[in-house]
Parts: sequence; structure tokens; C-alpha cells
Amino acid sequence: MATDRVSKSSKWFSNKGLKLSLHRRRSKSSSTLSSPNSLMFPYTPKKDGAREDELKEVFRHFDSDGDGRISALELRAYFRSIGEYMSHEEAQSAINDLDADQDNMLDFQDFLRLMKREANDYDDDLKMAFEMFEMEKGSGYITPKGLQRMLHRLGDAKSYDDCVAMIHVFDIDGNGVLDFHEFNQMMA
Repeated sequence: MATDRVSKSSKWFSNKGLKLSLHRRRSKSSSTLSSPNSLMFPYTPKKDGAREDELKEVFRHFDSDGDGRISALELRAYFRSIGEYMSHEEAQSAINDLDADQDNMLDFQDFLRLMKREANDYDDDLKMAFEMFEMEKGSGYITPKGLQRMLHRLGDAKSYDDCVAMIHVFDIDGNGVLDFHEFNQMMA
């Protein structure tokens, strides 16, 4: 039953365009957010301390009154700031789905759980995408031929040499293929 509640709220957040990014705006603190991508949790591989600091910054944007908890009103205000409508009932339902201590508000730990779950979903999606580009299933790498084949299937026909050049840009170890780590960097 708890997983049903969580999946509904995660789906709502994803469907409403949160996608773990913060709308382009300036922070009230001394740091500046210059783009929506600057606070994307799963897309930027960082050490746990840096990741948690990023998430605290995101949390502060939701927590407009600075009390360490996100209320339904604050959640609605955030979504309104990015041009999305959320009713009070929808906001309270999303909070109730994620609220571990049942105080009708999200504290930072509740917020962290949501972000970690979203990051895991992203990792699963990225692994599935990687596997689609593998020429030899289970090989652990994307070859120029595999990239060419998948791009052709997607309606973007490229020459073999174009695919070699595309891989070269992200081929960190210079072996002519992309492993999962390099693919992850390319998708970031």
C-alpha cells in the first residue's frame, strides 16, 4: 500500500515537469542558480556530500518560509512559479503520499527519499537506453555500428564515419566504443 502511495506522487511530480530540476531563477541565498540543469540530481554524478548540498539548495526553494518543512501551500507556490497549476487537494495528496512522520508536511528526509527514488528510476531508464544501442547484447559497450543501427531505426540515418566521430567526442578512454560510464556522461 505504501508503494502505491509513493508511485502516485512520483508520477505526479514527473508528469508535472519537475524532473528534479529547479526552474530558472535566482536563489534568495548567496548562491545563484543559472539554469534548470544546475540542480539536477541524477544527471550530475557527484560525491554524496555535494549531491546532498545541491538537494538542500533545491529544498530551500520549495521551503519558502524557511521552517525546514514543505507545506501544501509552498508546494503549490513552487509549481505556480514554473507555470503549472496544482490544486490544494493535489498538493496535500502528494505530501501525504511522501510524508513519513505524518505531520502533513515534507521534511528534508522525505524530500531526499523522493529524489533518490527518482534517481534510481533515471538510472534504470538509462540502462535500458544503453542496452538498445549495444550491437552485441550484454557486451557492455556501444560501437559505431550499433549507434548507426539505432539512429537509423529512430529515423536519423548517419554514416558510419559520423557515428565514429560522435563516439569519439565521449570516448574517455580512447578505445573507440562507449561503455556505460561514457554513455552516462554523454547523456548528462
